[in-house]
Amino acid sequence: MHRHEGHDACHAGTGDILARAEALCRERGLQFTPLRREVLEAVAEAGKAQGAYDIAERLSAPGKRVAPVSVYRALDFLMDQGLVHRIASRNAFIPCAHGHAPGEGVIFLICRTCGGVDEASSEEVEGSLGRTLERAGFTPTHSILEVEGDCGTCRQRKLAP
Repeated sequence: MHRHEGHDACHAGTGDILARAEALCRERGLQFTPLRREVLEAVAEAGKAQGAYDIAERLSAPGKRVAPVSVYRALDFLMDQGLVHRIASRNAFIPCAHGHAPGEGVIFLICRTCGGVDEASSEEVEGSLGRTLERAGFTPTHSILEVEGDCGTCRQRKLAP
């Protein structure tokens, strides 16, 4: 099992995340607009999964309101490019600092106590899921599994006297 240690999957510095985004967009001939950059920066700096309305509020200033629909458009672009992940059960977003192989499944480990998110991938889980889907005659476009529970840190706190 591949696992990113610590909370907030794919942890890297904001500068590294933005540099990866700029390089990726340049390589793919895509525009990394100021709003896309600001949204990615807000997600990367948040330290926890953020909803679009939270991001819009963070980016808004007196006289300059950022509409949630604009944030959602930017998030859609960032997800399509593999720069952020959506935590469906929370309708929230976290940064991704590395690329994923085509067809690589993602397993999010969501702590119900502290709200932290870790990311893992497992060849065993992917293989088993693949066989199940094949038997069902189902062809997925992507595979994301969310598991809610207690992270190691919170579990240790609960066990401590």
